[in-house]
Amino acid sequence: MDDNLQYYLGFSYFMGIGPIKFDLLMRVFGDAASAYNASPQDLTTYLGVSLANKFVVFRNSFNPQKEIESIIKSGITVLTREHPQYPPQLMNLYDPPICLYVKGDISSYNWEKDLLIAIVGTRKPSDYGRQITTKFSRELAQAGCVIVSGMALGVDGIAHWAALNEGKRTIAVLGSGINYISPPTHEELYYKIIASGGLVMSEFPSHMQTIKGMFVSRNRIVSGLSRGVIVTEGLKNSGSLITARLALEQGKDVFAPPVPITSSQSEAPTRLLKNGAKLITSGADVLEEYGMENNQAVERVMSQLGEKERALAELLAKEAFTPDELARLVKAPIHQILTLLSTMELSGIVEKNNQGKYQIRV
Repeated sequence: MDDNLQYYLGFSYFMGIGPIKFDLLMRVFGDAASAYNASPQDLTTYLGVSLANKFVVFRNSFNPQKEIESIIKSGITVLTREHPQYPPQLMNLYDPPICLYVKGDISSYNWEKDLLIAIVGTRKPSDYGRQITTKFSRELAQAGCVIVSGMALGVDGIAHWAALNEGKRTIAVLGSGINYISPPTHEELYYKIIASGGLVMSEFPSHMQTIKGMFVSRNRIVSGLSRGVIVTEGLKNSGSLITARLALEQGKDVFAPPVPITSSQSEAPTRLLKNGAKLITSGADVLEEYGMENNQAVERVMSQLGEKERALAELLAKEAFTPDELARLVKAPIHQILTLLSTMELSGIVEKNNQGKYQIRV
């Protein structure tokens, strides 16, 4: 818990000051402590009379130590903007969360290196929607991506479960406080995510139930965390389109699958595809955007090779070589190298390029 936690908590718990007004106060007063303890007169200058008075009343009654004790007891990690594990990609938002309340082992996440992909869509998916949501989530999770969604009914829950069923991590961003499980039918999913190395997070105080507007706030975090957003199904007024729009505003990639045009749930992905979303039919299409497809294929092939073939494959995965060059590098007779290369070529593992050198084919 950092030194300024109590002040961040105060601003986070007070419902009249959101991220944008918080940013204003931080620019004016320099830090959270100075902003929180500012005089009523100074607060009035920047918040107006009514909001400043409400904040002073709140400040006088708020007990940060009591809240910190409750947070610790609930197993919650609070990430303020000053916390070293606060996701840096969220600081690129025009309204980064004041705090993130997190359950799960956040120490296993590297926000710079982990590839986070959001999968979102309708609460009432068709059989086709269930099938492709499961397919994308499973394939991407197998490849090492972290699946991000909103733990809502329908597509969100399917995406989370598909990743978990592969033994992989997933992140759920809630549209409520982190101790308020919504929908209640996802209680098992909630605890499974945490137990399986995933994270459940929210920007709202732990006790808060869902109110109007909180889902849109949740959606900007889903897209903000992720490198790309997949919309599998949804109506033309679907909340998933809001997530996609936010993703585009944040400079993220948006993906959508081909969908049956006779289904009303095709409206959201069809609209996205007409407006430039990237068409995908498999997880490999997404991986290709980030240069991961070949890496995953190489790793899969490597695990199936013998020691000698693996030594050659590891070299060829980095650079193309002639048989003579390989013989010198691995200190083996040329006839042995030629035999190994022939076998690997027949198996589709390596190929000759136009310079007569061997390279990995996968």
